Amino acid sequence: MQAPPLPIDETKRLQALAALRILDTLPEERFDRVTRLAAKVFNVPIALVSLVDRNRQWFKSRQGLDVSETSREISFCGHAILQEGSLVIEDALLDSRFANNPLVVGKPHIRFYAGHPIHSPDGSRIGTLCVIDRQPRGFSSDDRVALEDLAAMIDRELVLLERSTTDELTSLSNLRGFKMVAEHVLAMCRRNHQTVTAVAIDLDHFKAVNDLYGHEAGDEVLRNFGKMLFKHFRHSDVIARVGGDEFAMLCGGTNAGEIIGSLDRFKGGFVESELKGRYPDLSWSVGVADFDHSSNHTIEDLMHVADNRMYRAKSERALLRRTIG
Repeated sequence: MQAPPLPIDETKRLQALAALRILDTLPEERFDRVTRLAAKVFNVPIALVSLVDRNRQWFKSRQGLDVSETSREISFCGHAILQEGSLVIEDALLDSRFANNPLVVGKPHIRFYAGHPIHSPDGSRIGTLCVIDRQPRGFSSDDRVALEDLAAMIDRELVLLERSTTDELTSLSNLRGFKMVAEHVLAMCRRNHQTVTAVAIDLDHFKAVNDLYGHEAGDEVLRNFGKMLFKHFRHSDVIARVGGDEFAMLCGGTNAGEIIGSLDRFKGGFVESELKGRYPDLSWSVGVADFDHSSNHTIEDLMHVADNRMYRAKSERALLRRTIG
């Protein structure tokens, strides 16, 4: 057996896959209809949308297979993403790369495999649409065209997925994308008894920026503030623009005290930033809430607490300014 080598763009490819925030999400009809069609078109017992993660291949959609993932080391799809065209193995027992592969000599007893790369919106090959049979078989040039066409349907769905969950101005998650990923994160933390912290952030005096400098300046503020959040916090943190001048974060494996420390450091960088220098009245308010893994709280419950604390902090600061004034 030959384990698949890493693509030359592996780091970029993994970043593109992570940015979609699709791994370990629930099945979706938009992908299942393609695998059902593929199984019917090619008359095979197994059809998959496989996403090749760092150490595993995970199946966003699967027809005819019980498991949700396998090791990347034994994956056929890990080989398929190394090239732009389809990878076709007409008889795995006759191919030295796969003859003694556990997926060949054991369940699901793969003999035939055809996989075509699927792409993230930036063009990275993040996985495949593949069809599998337990018997060896041929695969014609027309078959290759049909598989490529079906894979292109998955590509289009991935573009639509990104657009529907991404804020166009800042390129962060939007409210829909934030909630979709956050519910998954909370469920995972609940199962693993892990901590997670929700953060609500609201820009202060943002309306004055629009009024004094125009909406283009306001857009610049939102873009740059989002970039600063993304650069300062971990890539594993879910960072989103959830309203006009409202941002939210969900940070796993940490608690409110640790996040407040990180926010204090971020505040120091913000004060010294070009953005603050250009718009000196601009500031932001924040509220933080911890998730109790023993509770049944939803992301809406958690953000409600964080929002209330954020608005309380905003009101207290406004009261202080009026008192000083």
